[in-house]
Amino acid sequence: MTMTWLPLEPDVDSILASDPTPLNSLANGDTPAIVLRQAYEPDDGYALIQRFIDRDLMDDPATRDPGGNRKRIDIGTSLGNRGNDKDAFLEHANGTADLFSTLFEGYPDPVSLIYGTLTALGAGKQVCTAREQDGRKYGPAIFRIHYEGHRYRPHIDHVTLREKRFNYEVTRFTHQFAGVLCMQNTAPMGQATQSILHKCFWNEDIQPHIDADTFYDYAEKNGVPNFQVDLEPGDLYFFNTGLIHEVPALEGDDPRVVLAVFIGYSEEEDEIYVWS
Repeated sequence: MTMTWLPLEPDVDSILASDPTPLNSLANGDTPAIVLRQAYEPDDGYALIQRFIDRDLMDDPATRDPGGNRKRIDIGTSLGNRGNDKDAFLEHANGTADLFSTLFEGYPDPVSLIYGTLTALGAGKQVCTAREQDGRKYGPAIFRIHYEGHRYRPHIDHVTLREKRFNYEVTRFTHQFAGVLCMQNTAPMGQATQSILHKCFWNEDIQPHIDADTFYDYAEKNGVPNFQVDLEPGDLYFFNTGLIHEVPALEGDDPRVVLAVFIGYSEEEDEIYVWS
């Protein structure tokens, strides 16, 4: 980590006191991340995970077959995985909204927490679930459960630059962010890194290094700084998905469980769109 590229943290009031427009700073790459420490009560997160297990929404790690081939389970609707069929994607998203309307009963709503935090950071912009012009909505958020050994090599996430989904309304936004609420790490001790963010925006010259898995050589040769995001359960962070980023391999017996969103942001837009 370079000492000249630091996150904004640890809570909304402190962040706004130091930077009144933190989402603009995220868009410009001036900060690697916005990190909210202990934004959600960890015990509530663990209780929700047990509810997911009880309702067969995710595998119970105590009885899971270690030889199984499901390294990731989603609770929600992924545009990346389902977006090739727009009607089917939007229909599935409607089912996710129905599921989430009752899934958190008895506990603070973690999806509302993410939306409310964005509203507080958004300098008066309206935060809402992404929708098409005919009013059909995307998935509001998604739980991602990753099991043993799972990692993501250096990459970007972007509906236009990578996925090229030009038939979706969210492509109108200049910037794309991600928000991640840590619900559970893989082990109480050890690897708690959620991601490594590189101070390097994607461009066509970078893609060959991603394809050839030589980005590390490129970063070292060009002195590209990076920031390692270490989270405890209950921590929430936002980052710019146009930056090259990666997720280290899991270490531990428990799955890593996060609640994640993508975010469409443009400085000139009055709305911020959120989807999964």
